[in-house]
Amino acid sequence: MPFLDLQDLEERQLGPGFRGQFVHSDHMTFAYWNIEANAALPEHSHPHEQVASVLSGEFELNVDGETKTLGPGSVAIIPSGVRHSGKAVTACRIIDIFYPVREDYR
Repeated sequence: MPFLDLQDLEERQLGPGFRGQFVHSDHMTFAYWNIEANAALPEHSHPHEQVASVLSGEFELNVDGETKTLGPGSVAIIPSGVRHSGKAVTACRIIDIFYPVREDYR
């Protein structure tokens, strides 16, 4: 299935204030997040490489001890196994791309 429409995908809540829609290719997962203001992402790591791109709003992200507030057009690259956490400063929309596929998001 080469074409999808996000409005046809179920939105799932994966944590308090984090609702997402997930698209999987053979090797990657794309997570389209709607995040409520003040929702917190606890510190964690995973074996997946991650690229996070903020579409709207502001998100404070800590990657390996370095914190930055990201806004529209900001991109963060999180290597495999690196600890990271964050908090939505405002309501925001973020796309996360993971390699390899996040089986836990299927």
